Amino acid sequence: MEHFQITFNPDGRQISIHAGATLLEAAGQAGIILNTVCGGKGTCRKCAVVLDHQARQVLACQHRIESDLAVTVPPASRLYEHKILEEGPAVAGRLRLNVYRRYTGEASGPVLFGAAVDVGTTTVVARLLDLTDGRTIATESALNPQTAHGDDVISRIAYAESEAKLAALHKLIIHCVNRLLARLCRRASIDPEDIYEVSVVGNTTMNHLLLKLPVAQLGRSPYAAHSLDARDVPPEEIGLYMNPVGNVHTVENIAGFVGADTLGAALAVDIEAADGMTLLVDIGTNGELVLGTKDRLYAASCAAGPALEGARIQCGGRAAEGAIEAVVADEADIDIDVIGSRPARSICGSGLIDAVAVMLDLGVIDATGRFADAEWLRETLAPAICARLTEKDGQAAFLLAGPGDEGTPEVFLTQKDIREMQLAKAAIATGAKLLLKKLALQAGDIRHVLLAGAFGNYIRKESALRVRLLPDVPPERIRFVGNAALAGAQMTLLSHAARARAKTLARKIQYIEIAHEKEFQDTFADSMLF
Repeated sequence: MEHFQITFNPDGRQISIHAGATLLEAAGQAGIILNTVCGGKGTCRKCAVVLDHQARQVLACQHRIESDLAVTVPPASRLYEHKILEEGPAVAGRLRLNVYRRYTGEASGPVLFGAAVDVGTTTVVARLLDLTDGRTIATESALNPQTAHGDDVISRIAYAESEAKLAALHKLIIHCVNRLLARLCRRASIDPEDIYEVSVVGNTTMNHLLLKLPVAQLGRSPYAAHSLDARDVPPEEIGLYMNPVGNVHTVENIAGFVGADTLGAALAVDIEAADGMTLLVDIGTNGELVLGTKDRLYAASCAAGPALEGARIQCGGRAAEGAIEAVVADEADIDIDVIGSRPARSICGSGLIDAVAVMLDLGVIDATGRFADAEWLRETLAPAICARLTEKDGQAAFLLAGPGDEGTPEVFLTQKDIREMQLAKAAIATGAKLLLKKLALQAGDIRHVLLAGAFGNYIRKESALRVRLLPDVPPERIRFVGNAALAGAQMTLLSHAARARAKTLARKIQYIEIAHEKEFQDTFADSMLF
């Protein structure tokens, strides 16, 4: 299958994608979140982009790619652009009048900067903004170094059994955020002391470790947080390198296992204003869900584990250059899209979901996730696909790529990998089903599914439905909202009004402990199936 290079301006991002994909899919792979209120049907006309070589406007959700393209994405077509700027740089005004004057004794000064930070269990993302006008300057990300002490929150809570180990985890995350801030400053040619405000979101455990609060109670029933409140602390109190008279704001948590990241996402998508039943799914190591309307909102968490972020998968990895991010198939063979248009070296979460969906459609695995008999498959599948049936470490496996001429390794999925993926998707699906049951609703009652998370804009909705990761709704009801948690952090960085809304929203959302529901085990077992 032919591939084409798509360049998105003014971002300067370039990706390679298979022929026939839409510009909306390409934008997702480039990490650009377009406004698709209609779910990609082409009726809302909010995802308009400009084909640079023709100076012609097209709808990204409808335009199929058949050649190399350069595309300009206007601010009006970006999901969060107006929402964030509409909040207004209120924080900048306060800083300019108070903090900067107090620090220098002057009434005016240089441009002021702030940072929004999303501390994820697996990945930490920091974004630098100009506080005077709300513009995004640069974004950086890194692996959370705490993963050395466990790849999920339960492992880290267990590790932090002593004050010394709690301090060690705190030091690791602070060092990580400081490195990200330093990288942002280098890119913007500014000094860390030019950063006056930082707003942070993260799950409750990450929040507590950042602030060096006790976490032992989060590991035992009733899993209560030490604090659910928003906090404003001096940088030196937690060790952040920024202007010493600046402020670090941490957003409210909702419950012990539903944190500020979920609240930030809910704030960013305006879930408190939803007229129709809306399900927000934040996919990560600790998956969180919010279901409801403006009248009532409920939240739940599920221990999805890191498989959907590439961990615990033998050839899995982060969404970095060389990672398979999409898999498609026709009657003759499969095809892959690889980040950076390089030979494949690994597979990331979006590629994993695609690959399993393709293997299901081909009959390589059945509804239970078990590999089908290889001899039977060789009688029914095309030769090129049959050549991908192999065995690794005594397990059935399916070859996706390699080995390459440049010494790149084989990339494959084993039976164990499929089971890891099933556990992760079953956790999220179970959360959605039990929340629906709690409200006496069916999947068909959901009008909008908002898919968020570090790679929430990269997943193909058809694949997510095929593997039963999401409730069975028409594809057009699913919208990708990307890293909504970080967008929420940006809003609370720029606006006191957004901080007030976050506080009200945190009180409005009712937490449900789904693991205590009597149907939990049976629902989880059913959700393991494809």
